[in-house]
Amino acid sequence: MARYQAIAATGQAVLGLLMDACPKPEFEGARFELYQASDFQKPMDDGISLYLYRIAVNGAIRNTPPRVMPNGQRKLPPLPLELYYTLTPWAKTAARQQRLLGWAMRMLEDMPVLPSGVLNNYGPERDVFGAPDTVEVILESLSLQDMSNLWNAAKIAPSLSAYYIARVVAIDALSDSTTDQPLVQAREFDMTRGPV
Repeated sequence: MARYQAIAATGQAVLGLLMDACPKPEFEGARFELYQASDFQKPMDDGISLYLYRIAVNGAIRNTPPRVMPNGQRKLPPLPLELYYTLTPWAKTAARQQRLLGWAMRMLEDMPVLPSGVLNNYGPERDVFGAPDTVEVILESLSLQDMSNLWNAAKIAPSLSAYYIARVVAIDALSDSTTDQPLVQAREFDMTRGPV
């Protein structure tokens, strides 16, 4: 399971992977940056931005029971998250922007599952994800309405982008275990009292 820094580490890993694989002769000088909403007001001249615009809980595995460790200790279940990103190329010309996006999309399609070695390689902390952890990065189709809502919130005209989901980022509990309470043996009901 991952530590709470996993949200930031996932975005940094996606950008780091793209930066390391960038074909330098064609895209010399391209930058790779995590964006927040205010960065869209003055975007970079050349490169790729990754903007985390939504986080959701993965409902399929949200209500898993506590894990029982080999020593019998019960551990709280992880928080399973899905991270929604906008991958946007920036360039002086439309042709370069489209080439940059085409290359980045192909690169992410070639490596859709990021292992812990990649996830831990690009952030300031190097042990955020455990050895068996992986995160799947999937291209998502956004409806026209959702796309409009996203760009209206950023207060800019829609820009050429691809949309991705990173799942499942499972963040481990901060405390070591659940508090073990004794099992309920009996329950008392007082039927003599009327409604309150």
